[in-house]
Amino acid sequence: MGEFFPEALLWEGTLFEFNRITLVRVIAAVALIVVFWVVAARARVVPGRFQSFIEYALDFVRVQIAEEVIGKDKARPYVAFLTTLFLAIVFFNITGVIPFLNIAGTSVIGLPIIMALWVYVMYLGVGIKKHGLGGYLKTSLFPAGVPWPIYILLTPIEFLQVFFLRPFTLALRLTANMIAGHLLLVVAFAGTQYLFFEASGAIKAAGALTFLGGFAFTLFEVFVALLQAYVFTMLSAVYLNMALEEEH
Repeated sequence: MGEFFPEALLWEGTLFEFNRITLVRVIAAVALIVVFWVVAARARVVPGRFQSFIEYALDFVRVQIAEEVIGKDKARPYVAFLTTLFLAIVFFNITGVIPFLNIAGTSVIGLPIIMALWVYVMYLGVGIKKHGLGGYLKTSLFPAGVPWPIYILLTPIEFLQVFFLRPFTLALRLTANMIAGHLLLVVAFAGTQYLFFEASGAIKAAGALTFLGGFAFTLFEVFVALLQAYVFTMLSAVYLNMALEEEH
């Protein structure tokens, strides 16, 4: 657990404290920028494999998330936002299985909170711009077609959901999955090290099982890193669509 609370590298005890996880985040962000800068600088009409892969990722977010959830006619203003969100989370998540980094940039809740707040501001802004402040509060807190006495129970629940639970659950879900994945890998490979180098007798052979388990968990962690980026972005698109709807 101490890996989630590393010692400060710079500016200890200040608001700008810089530690190992912050460094991992910086590396991931720089890698993301460099990848797209290189692809944009070398873009060709007939794309190579790498350019095709990047274009597939961009099209995936545009078609399978933005247009699928929000609708082709309304999605265009939000494609750049959702694409940036998806790719950033992928890069911050995948550092958990990169040698010498070995921890996801999203495994400490600060960064997921920032991303969730970004989504929060976006969907509130979109809803207020679409309906006006009063109209948005009405459509969000007083769903149409509900008998008025039910609002006594329903409206407080909707208020908590719209203004607190959506951003909170976005951040918590992402962080919890990255923490769990990191702990699985640590347990598997710590067990492998112990069995191979410290255990005695026939029990050493069990290290092969923990090593295979660690390898399997690594592949699974790659899958989870991509899945959580998809889930986070998909839910963000759902919230944007809900803010745009005339009635909930």
